[in-house]
Amino acid sequence: MTAATSSLPLDDDETTTGTGSNRPRAVHWEVVAEAPGLLPARIIADRLQAEGIPAHAWQESVGQAYGMIYGPLGAGFVSVPEEYVQAAQEILAAPVEMDLDVDDDDDNP
Repeated sequence: MTAATSSLPLDDDETTTGTGSNRPRAVHWEVVAEAPGLLPARIIADRLQAEGIPAHAWQESVGQAYGMIYGPLGAGFVSVPEEYVQAAQEILAAPVEMDLDVDDDDDNP
């Protein structure tokens, strides 16, 4: 799960090299999560994005083309820029707290 890819960054403010030029710099994306399909991977990516981490959910193109949801071609992956890997892993390792209590007293007089 340490595959890395290079692409242009998501935001314009991250594309400068810091030397005053407007040349884009390469961003190395690393896989931080693997999920059983693209939809769960998108949910994970959305969670990271809600925390301010640029994240991208993806699936192998053959798996997407044939709608595979099982096996290696059906797996979904979540990638983040390498400078966000540690923060993303910490967020994903933390338990998710959800308040599922429904107050039914309002419906019954």
